[in-house]
Amino acid sequence: MPEGHSVHRLARQFGDVFEGERLKVSSPQGRFAPGAALLDGHVMTAATAHGKHLFLEFEHGPVLHVHLGLYGAWNFGGDATFRGASSIGAPRKVGEREVYDDGAAGMPAGEPAADLPAPPAAAAAAYTGPPAPVGAVRVRLVGAHGWADLRGATTCAAITGAEAAAVLTRLGPDPLRNLPGDRDAFAATLAGKRTPVASLLMDQKVIAGVGNVYRAELLFRQRLNPWLPGSGLSAEAARLLWDDAAAMMSDGVRDGRIITTPPQYWDGVPGMLPDPEEAHFVYRRHGLDCRECGTPVALTELGARKLYWCPQCQQA
Repeated sequence: MPEGHSVHRLARQFGDVFEGERLKVSSPQGRFAPGAALLDGHVMTAATAHGKHLFLEFEHGPVLHVHLGLYGAWNFGGDATFRGASSIGAPRKVGEREVYDDGAAGMPAGEPAADLPAPPAAAAAAYTGPPAPVGAVRVRLVGAHGWADLRGATTCAAITGAEAAAVLTRLGPDPLRNLPGDRDAFAATLAGKRTPVASLLMDQKVIAGVGNVYRAELLFRQRLNPWLPGSGLSAEAARLLWDDAAAMMSDGVRDGRIITTPPQYWDGVPGMLPDPEEAHFVYRRHGLDCRECGTPVALTELGARKLYWCPQCQQA
């Protein structure tokens, strides 16, 4: 499932390419036909994210609410002025790795919009509108210069502003929004829980946007035993955990990947991002030596999800 940084990148991308535009909205698959009719022909005014939830706001009040879930993905394409990644969402064939599918418009998948070169002029000359839908496209958004297709999402609904606010009230604070009071609220919530901190980090009512990769890496970087109850953390330790989540996820928004190791662990070209096998301390490194102490990384299940951790480094 895409973690919070991917959804914030999506919100940024939708803002870049569609905000202020009157959009054609359709549901080629048919499952979202009533919602598409409600949004069709109206101006998208804002795109925001909270945790793993995306909200596209329209001028006349409705909000398109999308949660990608395990299998959802957005594909984008358009002319030379339509800048953005070709696909952002669940990399369905490779599980939780931050590697995106290739898409249209000749753009590298999963790269930040601001870092991309424009496609060649021939691409702009050839663009006459979106291609025919392929597969089960739940919703298609079309603007003057490009299009976006959604497939496989767990949630795709046209809701009211009040309903969107109700979704937000059910979620915990988002480290990528990091609003005043969020840090202390997170620490206070942990202090009142006897649930293992590894489970609390996956609870979207406690902290929004953290998934399995960030969970494992946060616990390692803070040297926390996954089974330590939330109430066992000091207020200062809980705040440091929040700060690290905010920093790590902000890096993910910037890089388009989850990278939690510093450059001294990378063998590639200086200034370039690391190879996938160098990007994490413990995630998907079961049986390999811990990068810090040499102890084999352990693997267990907690809450029906795989948990990677170092038994030596994470004793606290």
